[in-house]
Amino acid sequence: MIRVLIADDEELIRSGLELILGLQDDMQVVGSVGDGDAARTAARDLAPDAVLLDIRMPGTDGLDAAAAITALPSPPAVIVLTTFAADDHIVDALDAGARGFLLKDTPPNDLVEGIRAVVRGNAVLSPEVTRFVIDSRRQRPADAHERPRHAKELARLTGRERQVLELLAHGMGNADIAASLHMGEGTVKGHVSRMMAKIGAANRVQAALLAFEAGLADDG
Repeated sequence: MIRVLIADDEELIRSGLELILGLQDDMQVVGSVGDGDAARTAARDLAPDAVLLDIRMPGTDGLDAAAAITALPSPPAVIVLTTFAADDHIVDALDAGARGFLLKDTPPNDLVEGIRAVVRGNAVLSPEVTRFVIDSRRQRPADAHERPRHAKELARLTGRERQVLELLAHGMGNADIAASLHMGEGTVKGHVSRMMAKIGAANRVQAALLAFEAGLADDG
């Protein structure tokens, strides 16, 4: 059973999530709390496998709660829930160790599959969230101090993997990358997986951010 903790200050949201997850044969809601302090305590005491965490809550917000939860020994996978794709806290939550970012209106089946994915060690992000993070980073110039720090990671990549990373950082999905580089989509998927492993990125957003910080995806 996948043990899930729900943390959201809206009772209606918590009840809806409990109902959806309660219908799954492989999931159990072990706790439902309404603020960040309670989320930290419950994550420590109940040892869930996954935490659905509202990014904006009274008191200790979702960012601080995410950082505290992911710092626990054998931490659960954290999925941040947000109402708006254009939420300025999303990048901070990524830095805090969140493994997933889903909109609150995500279809139930996608939510359930997202929980299963993060428990398996994968990352899950709503497409709208991914686009916002990449676009928000693109609007800032690359920091020259970050470039030497990432040179070692980029040196591990083949020429083709660097091309794939650059296109990914400009918001392209696998199909668009495949068309641009005249290769099969399955081949692109393999390049993306190997590239992310080499640079230590847990998901496509982290890979895109590294590309911008390294100056690999500068506009121009």
